[in-house]
Amino acid sequence: MVALIVTVCALLDGADCHDETFYFESHGSLNVCMYEAPLYLAQWGSAHPKWQIRRWTCDWPERNRQRT
Repeated sequence: MVALIVTVCALLDGADCHDETFYFESHGSLNVCMYEAPLYLAQWGSAHPKWQIRRWTCDWPERNRQRT
């Protein structure tokens, strides 16, 4: 598994930001996740028009859990 961590902010209030985390089957390295992420992010953005994607990163789920 790989975690895609996305920071999104409200269009009406750019200070209203939070992280969303999505989990996927790993297709190899974190670089592959970063390469594949834009397609998924475009779909997510279309379904959530009130939110703007600011940045994203990929990480292994074990590391992501240690941060929170």
